[in-house]
Amino acid sequence: MNLRGHAVSTRWFLRIAAVGALAGMFAGQSLHAQTNLSWDAIKAEFESENPTLKADALNVDEMKAEEITAFLRPNPGFTLSSDGTQLVPHNGVWQPFTGTQVQTNFSYLHERDHKRELRLQSSKEGTQISRSLHADLERNLLFNLRVAFVDVLQAKAILGLTKQELDYYDRIIEISRERNRTGAMAQIDLDRVELQRVQYESDWQTAEVSLRTAKIQLLQLLDDRTPVDQFDVQGPFEFSDVLKPLEDFRQIAMDNRPDLKAAVESIQQAKTNYKLAVANGSTDPTFSGWYTYNPSFNNPNDQQTLGVSISVPLRIFDRNQGEKKRTLLDIDRNQKLEDAAHAQVFSDVDSAYAQVNSNIILLRPYKDKYLEQALRVRETVTYSWQRGAASLMDFLNAQSDYRQVQLAYVQLIGSYLTAAGQLNLAVGIEEIH
Repeated sequence: MNLRGHAVSTRWFLRIAAVGALAGMFAGQSLHAQTNLSWDAIKAEFESENPTLKADALNVDEMKAEEITAFLRPNPGFTLSSDGTQLVPHNGVWQPFTGTQVQTNFSYLHERDHKRELRLQSSKEGTQISRSLHADLERNLLFNLRVAFVDVLQAKAILGLTKQELDYYDRIIEISRERNRTGAMAQIDLDRVELQRVQYESDWQTAEVSLRTAKIQLLQLLDDRTPVDQFDVQGPFEFSDVLKPLEDFRQIAMDNRPDLKAAVESIQQAKTNYKLAVANGSTDPTFSGWYTYNPSFNNPNDQQTLGVSISVPLRIFDRNQGEKKRTLLDIDRNQKLEDAAHAQVFSDVDSAYAQVNSNIILLRPYKDKYLEQALRVRETVTYSWQRGAASLMDFLNAQSDYRQVQLAYVQLIGSYLTAAGQLNLAVGIEEIH
């Protein structure tokens, strides 16, 4: 056997396998996949199909419908009454309807101090709060969706890496068997090399199960019944080391966080409710008018009459004092809740920012140094082992170290993308794509 030829071919294979391993981290293959959805497509399907989100959207519509009720005028009242119908004969003559009088009455409650307008304003503000809370629910659900999406990408990357590693190691086994056949390698060493394959195969099978599990979880969030084998996603599995200053993210969060908007809107609604409570303490008169037909009157000009009245309740005891006090206290309560919301926003942004920055710090040396260094060490040790200048243990350790570095890099990218999703959750928009 030509050892030099084997060494050259091995070095060539190592380079090809290294490139393939890195490429495999970003694109796993599925033989049966028919759909290959991007993040935008996944997000669009989620927003249109997720039952929790759709149910909450109906709650916003319900709040909008309540605006109609809030602005309705009081219904007028109508009364028709009759009296004076003769029940017994008079002087032997029974004329039951001769003296019957008929009266119609119309009444209307007049609401003062802009009660209707204040009810409508409070209802509209409640609808806006519901919209903000719906956006906040969507923000949190999209984070869960993003985490599931990243899990699938990471599982695909790990599967691609383990497959490349298994293919590479199978090539090493072929070379080792050829060396054993020519007497350049002992049988015990060949057995040890072949036994090591079980670890690579186990990693590959574990990665396949992890990928299917991640897809199932993503399909559950989408409420999608597509078979797992026909479902796949695509997207960049990489990191960016460019990160805006912390203050920029804080300002973005202040401008976009829907829960913070809901807290601010709740203060305005509380103020409107206090004005409404004050208005409800005022007196609302009831105006009435009636027409009477009374043929029993001796005065022929008095048989048909009109009348009007005004009824004014005396607000001596009940002036809506309790509701006035409650709504006034509610203003202060909502202001305290807004302060708490501001503090929560800053806490969320600062924590997520620190996590993203930490992942970037860890990933930079991998990209700039460790990946290339691990590949170089494996290639050098493999070449030396084939030429008898390195022990089998050195060779196996180099293979293990390379696999661990590659796996750690993939996991760090997954952690970075999850942390980026956490930062997007904290600021309220997808600032990091």
